[in-house]
Amino acid sequence: MRINYPKPTIISIHSNIWYIEYTKTLNCLYRVCLILLCIFFVFLSLTAQPSGGPYGPIRQTYELPKEAEQIYYVSPDGKAENSGETLTRPTALEAAIKRVKTGDAIILRGGEYRTGNLLLNQRITMQPYADEQPVLKGTLTTAEWKDQGNGLWTTKWSYLFPSKPLDWWQRDREGKKTPLYRFNNDMVFVDGEFLQSVGWEGEVDEKSYYIDYEAGMVYIGSDPAKHLVEITAYDIAVKRITGECHGRLSDRKGPIIRGITFTQYAYRAIEFEGTEPEGLSAETEHGKDIVGTTIEHCTITYCSRVAAYLRGDSLTLRHCKVSDTSTEGIYLIASSDVLFEKNIFTRNNIENITGYYPAAVKIFNQCYRVTCRDNFVTDLPNSNGIWYDVGNVDGIFINNWVENVGNVSSEMPKDRLWPSDNGFFFEISKGVICAGNVFINCDHGLMILNSSNAQIYQNTFINSTACFGRTGRVAEGDRFGWHAGTGPAVEKREGHVFVNNLLTGNEKFFRPLFNVWQPAELCKRLNESQLKQCDYNVYVRDSKTAVSLILWSPAKNNDCQLLFKSFEDFKKAYPEFSNNSLYFMNCSNRLFRNPALKNYELMREFPGSAAGTQIPVEIAKLLGLDEKDARFIGAYPIWQR
Repeated sequence: MRINYPKPTIISIHSNIWYIEYTKTLNCLYRVCLILLCIFFVFLSLTAQPSGGPYGPIRQTYELPKEAEQIYYVSPDGKAENSGETLTRPTALEAAIKRVKTGDAIILRGGEYRTGNLLLNQRITMQPYADEQPVLKGTLTTAEWKDQGNGLWTTKWSYLFPSKPLDWWQRDREGKKTPLYRFNNDMVFVDGEFLQSVGWEGEVDEKSYYIDYEAGMVYIGSDPAKHLVEITAYDIAVKRITGECHGRLSDRKGPIIRGITFTQYAYRAIEFEGTEPEGLSAETEHGKDIVGTTIEHCTITYCSRVAAYLRGDSLTLRHCKVSDTSTEGIYLIASSDVLFEKNIFTRNNIENITGYYPAAVKIFNQCYRVTCRDNFVTDLPNSNGIWYDVGNVDGIFINNWVENVGNVSSEMPKDRLWPSDNGFFFEISKGVICAGNVFINCDHGLMILNSSNAQIYQNTFINSTACFGRTGRVAEGDRFGWHAGTGPAVEKREGHVFVNNLLTGNEKFFRPLFNVWQPAELCKRLNESQLKQCDYNVYVRDSKTAVSLILWSPAKNNDCQLLFKSFEDFKKAYPEFSNNSLYFMNCSNRLFRNPALKNYELMREFPGSAAGTQIPVEIAKLLGLDEKDARFIGAYPIWQR
């Protein structure tokens, strides 16, 4: 008997990073093979920190939720008048949303749902039927196009979302780089391809569009008779509100959403309401309006601003793919005990808006104990990666793979650290563990800024500077007002630990591997290092060019900083921060097991492979290590042949 195997679309696969998006229905035998393959890769990854995946949504067959009190079946062509209580008579999604109450489930048949503005305030489950693929879209199509006769086509459009930058955006500094029309929330797609906006019809080509908001006209440069043209008509898919809706009060419990694609929404696809502090706030005063949300195996893509605004304690975002957004992918606000795990975060700021401080993930405003574990953060040339911003406490950032964030080709300035694009950014916050991560080709792999008590252990930095910085920034007179007051006071921006890390740069990387910075005007006030401990690190250069190795501050000179090209000079100047650290030149051929395949396990032949020291029990436990594990540097143990 011949078995026809479905063909997977393999986006990326090698020994440590791989993920698969499936394009056809899986038969039973294929699923068994997939499980065996997963077990095989997990076995290979037992000695690594980033697991290697699978990351993002995993195509699977969903069973009906056994605990559901009532199940409603919906389909793209479901009739609102149908009860939806049987598979053969599905209702419309909009109708089911109005009927569900706490404990119910909505089961979505596969296909496209062009819908939005769906309101929830109950803990329900939303998931696909079996292995079908429901897609919620915020766009509509039209056949009413007019050929202008000059290579342009126009249509009258009534669903427009004009907008403008927030008042803190500095037009005098950024206006030359970012035109105001980029802040409008509309989007246009031709055959699924995102078009960039332009400022007038004379600039329109096949890759762009223009909207005349006064006339309500959309201009494109492709013949709509030959292409599928989609234009945004909704600015949200699902909104979980804290007030009353559909005749019910909020149950204060978050929904379970899994296996659904949300795409092509103006502004955002998902939003959860909740308390948002505007000043210093106790943990007990926020995050309690909606508790216990789970979002897993979902794709959220092509939202003109943010994929999802999330609020609420005990939230889990797992195995999701968030991509092709503008200002943020995921925006978490004032929430505690949150887990982001095995997600793909990629391609944020696709409109290249400057001066808006974008991030694929922003964890904002006094979040406590937010864990980012084993995520794949990649391809963010105009954006930060994961940013804990303002008043966060006791974060955990472990076992993540962070690659191609920002631009590493430009020269790094010595007079400032910011603005920059950072793989992992911890700002104006207190306490974080960053361990077991890999940073590759990032503007800054790590940035700890105006924070306290960051514990940085067992990370591998490849062409990615590790940075610590502090300034005299305070709330009074600051552009963002109270923000700076939610973190440590200026004198308390210290207590960091940097141990057992591997920092490498190839022949094309001309930046410092390590940067500990503060401005000269702060040196009389703060003349001791912000680092409590810095040692047992290994620095590797693969370049004969005399480039800087370490930039260090505070120092006893007019600039309050020293730029070291020689590790020996650094060791003589600051033995307390380097006495057990090592430096090597031109040994990349015996450093990693197979960098061409992005396998960064250490070779036993590398002379610095066992240079690490014993790490605290808390860190070892988070990384799955025990006392029997050999001491090593970087994210990966020594490769055992």
